[in-house]
Amino acid sequence: MTKLCANLTMLFGEVDFMERFAQAANAGFKGVEFLFPYAYDKHALAEQLHTHGLTQVLHNMPAGDWAAGERGIACLPDRVGEFQDGVGTAIDYAHTLGCKQLNVLAGIAPAGVAPDAIRETFVANVKFAAKALAAAGIRLLIEPINTYDIPGFYVNRSRQAIELIEASASENVFLQYDIYHMQRMEGELAATIEALLPKIAHLQLADNPGRHEPGTGEINYPFLFAHLDKLGYEGWIGCEYKPATTTSAGLHWAANYL
Repeated sequence: MTKLCANLTMLFGEVDFMERFAQAANAGFKGVEFLFPYAYDKHALAEQLHTHGLTQVLHNMPAGDWAAGERGIACLPDRVGEFQDGVGTAIDYAHTLGCKQLNVLAGIAPAGVAPDAIRETFVANVKFAAKALAAAGIRLLIEPINTYDIPGFYVNRSRQAIELIEASASENVFLQYDIYHMQRMEGELAATIEALLPKIAHLQLADNPGRHEPGTGEINYPFLFAHLDKLGYEGWIGCEYKPATTTSAGLHWAANYL
């Protein structure tokens, strides 16, 4: 059964962030995700979740200076200490929010650094995070992101992510499969999801082109939802898209799933 969660970073942008929890619940969502919680008081966020009966499905680990263009630090050899500190911060927030999954953003591969050093750094950081999260009862996720939206992003294809997961030698590392990103990078959505389903812990969606809501582009979402149900996928699907107009005006596509 398709379970949708609202990405509050992307959806309901017409209202203040702390008001988006109520908007999501009123729209029929039972779960939420967002990029980062760290600019907000964790107890205030937890109160919003409790008040509106929402599950915190996912958030990202600290990812450097987002406003300055950084998109993660896990592959950066000179930021290992900062990454490890961020693991503790992420676990602290996740515990308060009742969040059972954290996504690690690999970051943009640094220029002038040997590819082997970048890979070794990323794998070592994943091992460190996976062990700490396992002790806290939280799953670690890796997300491939397309290199059109984020040029140079280190993890950008699903098979690459799986290879890195295997290199971590940890049973607590899973794939976050974003349908939009993987449509742009590799296509073959249905077959790839089916093949990788045992390692997929979370899905996200947006249509292409434009990264708007399903039904605005080329991806056959009714088919994919039926396919996921047939495969027995039981996880959440995060709605991480840019509404073509407003969130509420564009939610007609989700009426059968909320």
